[in-house]
This record gives sequence, structure tokens and C-alpha cells, in this order.
Amino acid sequence: MHPCLTCGACCTQYRVAFHWMESDEVTPGGVPAALTEKLDAHRLVMRGTYAPPIRCVALDADIGTYSRCSIHPNRPSVCRQVDASWEYGQPSPQCDKARIAFGLPALTSADWHWRDGNDNADHPDDSGNSPTPPVAC
Repeated sequence: MHPCLTCGACCTQYRVAFHWMESDEVTPGGVPAALTEKLDAHRLVMRGTYAPPIRCVALDADIGTYSRCSIHPNRPSVCRQVDASWEYGQPSPQCDKARIAFGLPALTSADWHWRDGNDNADHPDDSGNSPTPPVAC
């Protein structure tokens, strides 16, 4: 199973700020405006990420057990830019820091062995759905 489907730590560690043009009020299929708040004249933030305790309003998770983004296909560009460590052959300092904050081990290249022979097995699609649903969703 894709490690992000049992993690979610990154959605509890970082402010998610992005340009207001990504909002669905301006861009069809964009980030749901109802889940955002104004940061400044040019940026919005996901509700729950402006100040501690940080937890994105779109996160449906029990960190370390199951995780999903309830707006995965419409998530902000900054969320799309955070890769899981070693998913694409290199570490991700943001991923590592978030996982360690929850007492989870940093991912290694061995965490991607499930891809051997079937590169898309159990990988979430653009809707955040997995062929093998996480427990307790």
C-alpha cells in the first residue's frame, strides 16, 4: 500500500498557503473556497493550517493508521509539490520532518518495494481512492 495512505503527518505540520486564483471561486475544479481563509491580498490558506495546532480541514486521518485527503483531486499546488520520501528516488525533508514529529520512521527506498512488478498497485488515484481502502475510513 502507498505509505501516504497510512500517514497524513504532512497535513498536520505545515501552513498550506497558495494563490487565490487556485480557488474554485475563480478556477473551475479548484480548491473549494469554503475550506480556505484569506492569508493576505494574494494568498489563501487551507483552514486549520494558519496557526498551531495545524491540521488541514481536508484531512481525514488517524495519523500513522489511515489517511486520505478529502479534496485530493482539487488540492492546492503546494500539496501536489510535497513528495513522499524516496517515492521518486530521493528523500523529502518535508515528509521526513512530518513523520518524525509523530514518531513515525522516515521512509526509505525499501518502503516502495510493493511497486516491484506492478507500479500502480495500491497507489491512490487522482481522487485519493485506493484499490485497497484504508482501514476505518
